[in-house]
Amino acid sequence: MRNSKNLRDYTLEELEALFTNRGLPGYRGRQVFKWLLKPVSDFAELTDLPKNLRQELAQEFSLFIPAVKKVETAQDGTQKLALELADGEVIECVLIPEEDHYTLCVSSQVGCAMGCAFCLTARMGFRRNLWPHEILGQVLRAKELLDQKKSPKPLRNIVFMGMGEPLANYENLIKTLKTLLHPKGFNFSKRRVTVSTAGLVPQIKRLGHEVTVRLAVSLHAACDEIRSRLMPINQRYPLTELLEACRSFPLPRGWRITFEYILLKGVNDTAQDARRLADILRGIPAKINLIPFNEHPLLPFKCPEERAILAFQETLLARGFVATVRKSRGRDISAACGQLATRLAA
Repeated sequence: MRNSKNLRDYTLEELEALFTNRGLPGYRGRQVFKWLLKPVSDFAELTDLPKNLRQELAQEFSLFIPAVKKVETAQDGTQKLALELADGEVIECVLIPEEDHYTLCVSSQVGCAMGCAFCLTARMGFRRNLWPHEILGQVLRAKELLDQKKSPKPLRNIVFMGMGEPLANYENLIKTLKTLLHPKGFNFSKRRVTVSTAGLVPQIKRLGHEVTVRLAVSLHAACDEIRSRLMPINQRYPLTELLEACRSFPLPRGWRITFEYILLKGVNDTAQDARRLADILRGIPAKINLIPFNEHPLLPFKCPEERAILAFQETLLARGFVATVRKSRGRDISAACGQLATRLAA
């Protein structure tokens, strides 16, 4: 269990306040913060701090980082890391090689409460939210893995598309984003950090005013009837409310909201579905990411044939939308979209 506060749960500003409130100079907080961007787990490693201060911190705080339990490598070079948390729970993150960089897909919860019909993580149920140090720990372990294999390509993109609904863990998400984006933190470009949501409308409205990151919305249907069958959250926040929140989401010039759409054979893949999708997204700066379903024996859906996928894409392109078909990565190690489910795989 979590017996002490983990210092990676603090933002830089909170760390500075932590030290000044104890009568110590704020620069001590900045010194500690720099160490938190490295995979250090022992206060003895914080060598620029006085020994007595290190000992005091060790009495009250933790530097625990999730431990690497297993690494699997797919034929396409994608790597799935299973990480064990302090309480024994296991999460997964996925390191995806691109042409000149890596993208890391991180988890925000143990399991998920959204209950989406096409997603294996939903079968796990919801266990708990992840703390900032458990999300940042995924970044640290991924960077450590790249360093170990002396990769010439940097980790450049972070996508919150792993296990869990990021916006249901809102406060911890915001703290994590602040450390990822801070110039004295991991210093990721805001253009290269994406938060994906199943459609929690109140949190979408808050997010755009608290941090600047890219927004992706898991849409997966263009009418309430089908979307409610696939995604129970739609009964709480139907399409009208969700799309209104998207229309009012503050976007820097030239940015678009990504709408993710899993294509399920005979469910949401018809020409009529494509036309409906174009109609409901009209007026929103949108990029549509079509995702051919990754089949699994525990799930009842099938992937459409390639000609149906391309016809769906062509309908959207003809109506002036940016529409791409996502290439499935890591499918052979169950690291592709909708396949992260540690308890089912164990």
